[in-house]
Amino acid sequence: MEVIPIIIFWAFALFGLFGNRALLLYLFFGSMAFGAFAVVPPELTGGLTLTPTPMVVLLIILRNLCDASGPYFFTVTALSPKRALWLFLFLLVAILATLFMPRLFYGEITIIPVRLLAFTLGEPLAPSTQNFSQLAYLGISILGVLAFARMMLDEHMRQEALKAMCMGAALAIVTGMLDYLSQYVPLSAVLEPFRTASYALMTEVQIMGGKRVVGLMPEASAYGNLCLCFLCLMYFLRHAMADRWLREQVAPGLVLLLLLFVWLSTSSSAYVGLFIFMLTAVIDWAWRKSAGSADMLGHRGLGFEFWTATSGLTGVALVILFNPALLDPIIEKVNEMVLNKASTSSYEERSMWTAVGWQALLDSWGMGVGLGSTRTSNFAAAVFSNTGLIGGGLYFFFVYQTLRRRLSYRADGVNVAMMRGIRFAYVPVFIVALLAATTPDFGSYNAWLFGTALALAITDLKRRQQSLADTRKPHAGQHLHDFLPTPPKP
Repeated sequence: MEVIPIIIFWAFALFGLFGNRALLLYLFFGSMAFGAFAVVPPELTGGLTLTPTPMVVLLIILRNLCDASGPYFFTVTALSPKRALWLFLFLLVAILATLFMPRLFYGEITIIPVRLLAFTLGEPLAPSTQNFSQLAYLGISILGVLAFARMMLDEHMRQEALKAMCMGAALAIVTGMLDYLSQYVPLSAVLEPFRTASYALMTEVQIMGGKRVVGLMPEASAYGNLCLCFLCLMYFLRHAMADRWLREQVAPGLVLLLLLFVWLSTSSSAYVGLFIFMLTAVIDWAWRKSAGSADMLGHRGLGFEFWTATSGLTGVALVILFNPALLDPIIEKVNEMVLNKASTSSYEERSMWTAVGWQALLDSWGMGVGLGSTRTSNFAAAVFSNTGLIGGGLYFFFVYQTLRRRLSYRADGVNVAMMRGIRFAYVPVFIVALLAATTPDFGSYNAWLFGTALALAITDLKRRQQSLADTRKPHAGQHLHDFLPTPPKP
């Protein structure tokens, strides 16, 4: 049974590689829900699990590189300071750190191995296969930014990506629903063929008398983060959807269901991310309310959203006033999963990972210990401890540059709405990464956000250049000398 899903996946992948490239976008967002699925049998890869999403990103990279102008676009984009030069330099620093630092500081620095088989207080630094596997994953993510940037230059492809997001969100919900129902209905024949990863899968964990929903992800925290990612995409990017039915019917329904399954995941990091999402949604609402005419699409639905939120808060206030006991299960779960998290052994272990990572950065004189050398539970600690102060500085400067990208006041309203949505969709997931990320790979989700933001900036610049060129062209009845500066009089 396991071979059938693999054959189906590669059939769609090859069709997208050599046929309709929009299929790769649907495969990209759809594959995110299958994080425990090995698209190549681990027996053939020496135990390494190749999950579908990085493989799809790799195919998107190949599809764009094999195009006639693909290599030129990749080269120009990677070497332009206004595009992706800082990200490209980050990759070069990461390669150098990974090749040399584990050997330069061999046995002199204490690290927590990425492939953690048992609890440990630390091991001496040594080269391992994880150095190259993590470098490969980071390389795919960085080249994926360039590939997505080229792919999203096409306005039609941007709309296809928004439709593919809806499909991916629906698959995340369906897989979570099947996993939830599996405690009542025998569904192992449906779920097990997609749970073929070689690492440990925590799919039957109980907490507070209920099952932690994991969908087809390795564990509940991964599934909660998946739902949070799609929640941010669906909510903040919905105004850029040209299809009114998707924008006004499908997207709101998916948002509500994603909220439910974030809650059912019982992931403490996802709960924190949900709180950050709500704060970001309030900021987004205020931003759209105060926006000028350049962001007219952002003004849609402001009144409905305000009264919906007001009604919800009023309902909660009435419950607290007349029957506060109804909220006890919710308060108890928040206390157990978030507020009391610091007293758990898991929190102590993860805090120790991060502390060891920061110490490794200090012990390496700020040069880092290489990708895949030490694991942390904090994305910033992972980036700096693995790639050093220079590598971390380059990466976060690129993120800062991406979030600062602005379109001209004459830009298309859909593009303005998409750029604004990308900035807000980045924040909650980044905060969660500061609490739980174990490696410096920023992942396919962020690769798409970065690449699309870059594509929108390039599109806007070309439009402005074309507009400027058109204003300088002579019209009917005019001559070229009419546009030349008047020579000074003697």
